[in-house]
Amino acid sequence: MLSKKTQYALQALSYMVEKKSESPILIAEIAVQKNIPLKFLERILLDLRKAGFLESKKGKNGGYFFAIPPSKIKLSSVFRIIEGPIALLPCVSLNFYEKCTDCNEKKCGLNKVMIEVRDNTLAILDKRTVANLDYKKGK
Repeated sequence: MLSKKTQYALQALSYMVEKKSESPILIAEIAVQKNIPLKFLERILLDLRKAGFLESKKGKNGGYFFAIPPSKIKLSSVFRIIEGPIALLPCVSLNFYEKCTDCNEKKCGLNKVMIEVRDNTLAILDKRTVANLDYKKGK
């Protein structure tokens, strides 16, 4: 299940894509339009800025804007920044691998199923970008 933080991140990014604004978008505007708590949204957008997806401008006419085109930002990258691992078990994670202490991965049936889940989920999230979040465009 996606955390609220990831859901809010995707909602904020989708709003920014739909807005197609050349100028920065105020955090308060995104928060109101998407019904996201302002302080929570500030932390989310800061994480996305630190990752290099967004830039911010302070002062009058300030706000957030895309540092790179939304069509270049894979959903898998956003998920990893906000949510962490895409895999449901640490022993099948590509970027956050941890060995399970209580099983043998080579003989674990659950491990094999979770690898398949990870691979299929990743295949979808890797081919979709933030630009795909614009519901008006569809896929």
